[in-house]
Amino acid sequence: VQLQASGGGLVQAGGSLRLSCAASRRYVMAWFRQAPGKEREFVATIDWDDKTYVADSVKGRVTISRDNTGNTVYLQMSTLKSEDTAVYYCAASRLTYSTTYVGDYNRWGQGTQVTVSS
Repeated sequence: VQLQASGGGLVQAGGSLRLSCAASRRYVMAWFRQAPGKEREFVATIDWDDKTYVADSVKGRVTISRDNTGNTVYLQMSTLKSEDTAVYYCAASRLTYSTTYVGDYNRWGQGTQVTVSS
């Protein structure tokens, strides 16, 4: 599995970004993020049947979805805050259900930097 993440960048607080993650086929996918000096934290996941779950810290501001092929997953982020600044990683799991546990994801993209300026 090779995951290719893209879409990060510099945005002003209150702005929006859409991250993309292309995989070779359909997987249970998730986005995590890691800010400097902090542990990697769960952001959102989409399962085999396209059911989604979003972390409370971003609920109402973040949506995870797939394209029509099912192979590309998007993370749409809006009303961005400075605390959203982090490297965002997409991840794929061999499981058929979503989890928020980083250890359940065995393939990771290279990470894409999101910087929110206040």
